[in-house]
Amino acid sequence: MAVPLPAGDPFDALGDPNRRAIVELLGGGERSVQEIADLLPISRPAVSRHLRVLKRAGLVVERPLGTRRIYELHDEGVEAVRAYMEQVWGEASARFRLVAANTGTGRPGR
Repeated sequence: MAVPLPAGDPFDALGDPNRRAIVELLGGGERSVQEIADLLPISRPAVSRHLRVLKRAGLVVERPLGTRRIYELHDEGVEAVRAYMEQVWGEASARFRLVAANTGTGRPGR
């Protein structure tokens, strides 16, 4: 059974190294745009643009806090990506084990 992914394409969103860095930072907890910008070699407006892409892909959510926007990972979006990867790699891993077992790969004395 296929695992549904969030709206937008999270894999396209994660294709950019700056967006991956933002996701990694948010993995440690919620942060404001300025806090993220202070930790990366890109401008605050660039961080905002990357966050919009991540939000459309369902990987982050935002909430207002006064005049700031606070971002955090969206558990459901991240879980959908994890489940998809597990499904794809799990099937590939099972096929590899089957081929290895049937070809004698890794068996001593062959």
